[in-house]
Amino acid sequence: MRDGFRMRAKRYGRCGTWLVLGFVLLLTAPTSTPRPAFLTPAATDTSVPAIGRSWPVGARPTVLRGWEPPATVYGRGHRGVDLAAPPGSPVRAVAPGRVSFAGRVAGKGVVSVELTGTDLRTTYEPVTASVEKGAEVAAGEVVGAVEPTGSHCTTACVHWGLRRGEAYLDPLSLLPPWLLRRGPSRLLPVLDVPLP
Repeated sequence: MRDGFRMRAKRYGRCGTWLVLGFVLLLTAPTSTPRPAFLTPAATDTSVPAIGRSWPVGARPTVLRGWEPPATVYGRGHRGVDLAAPPGSPVRAVAPGRVSFAGRVAGKGVVSVELTGTDLRTTYEPVTASVEKGAEVAAGEVVGAVEPTGSHCTTACVHWGLRRGEAYLDPLSLLPPWLLRRGPSRLLPVLDVPLP
């Protein structure tokens, strides 16, 4: 009786191993038809042009929480960056564009700007809009003010997002390197130059 049980356990154990291996191979096998963009998790997109000319808030705000792309479309992640900003601070468009939305969503003020010459759209929330839908905005132009409540941060902040179609992208990729650098500018010594 015991030997029969051991033989069945061994046989089913091997069978289970093959089933798991087959399932893993099926999941990792390449497919001939690509998945639509809105079904693919967002990743760092190197084709985002660095067209930003200013930060949305302040000169170099503290990034409270960075962009964390989700592993799946509906997975956990952070689909933007949170920038520290006191309530009432002006929120500026990072690049020129047209306001595609200015209003409230789920009780929070939101402003969306379609960036000129691209298929990109930035979002800012929680923001009390000072612009209307359809308005053309320049880089650095004020689009609203930080609301005192409605943020998911532990302190006042602006959630800044970037999308191409239905795919979320890292909004920091809009900023050129000179805007991302930290610390003050430094003058380097000039050597072998005669004094006047």
